[in-house]
Amino acid sequence: MAPFATIYTYPNNIRVQRAQAVAKLNGLEVLEDSDFKLATPSDPKWAAILAKFPYGKVPALSTADGSLNLTEGQAIVRFLADSGPKAEQLLGRTAVDRALIEQWACFSEQELLANLYPCMLMVIRPDMVPYTPEGYESAAAKFERAVKRVETELAKGNGKFLVGEEVTVADVMVAGALILASKWLLDAEMKKNSAPSVEGYLNGLLEIPELKEAFGEIVTVQERVRPKTE
Repeated sequence: MAPFATIYTYPNNIRVQRAQAVAKLNGLEVLEDSDFKLATPSDPKWAAILAKFPYGKVPALSTADGSLNLTEGQAIVRFLADSGPKAEQLLGRTAVDRALIEQWACFSEQELLANLYPCMLMVIRPDMVPYTPEGYESAAAKFERAVKRVETELAKGNGKFLVGEEVTVADVMVAGALILASKWLLDAEMKKNSAPSVEGYLNGLLEIPELKEAFGEIVTVQERVRPKTE
């Protein structure tokens, strides 16, 4: 099978892992090019990448036939979901399901990752996001509120999937964010108090071979990772 597309990225990008999960579910081979330096004009690949993707951000996807150059992780996931035999399952079989799946895809970006990243970056890139106790606690509280919303939805449904009775883009998007958070912020206390079903939900999803291959093992922390200045 010829590759369907190439994704340009930095290594271990959760947005690419989510895209790969959807691609694998759809039987699509997507190559990864992660050996260039992000936003480094001196890199010989940079001019070629910038010609395809003028905004210069990753992840960025280019189809093998050259018909599409696409950025924005959520758009890439949607395109890959819509490009294979499981499109209807992944994106929804009814208008209601399609709307709910899109809602959760947006939620994963705007509520989960948007509040996780400040806490992470205060630890690993304080030059980008300087640490302040108020900023860290505010983002962590907003993230926990978002996790509670996921927990409520799981309790209301079957506990296995966010929309319907089969894995969809909603699960891939939300699970990716929660798997990343498990390494940094989603610790034992938060799971116990706000999301007791989340760990079982993630483990259940990773029983699906394509998701296991894309995401790997879940790495968890007993206590959230905090900046060393504390």
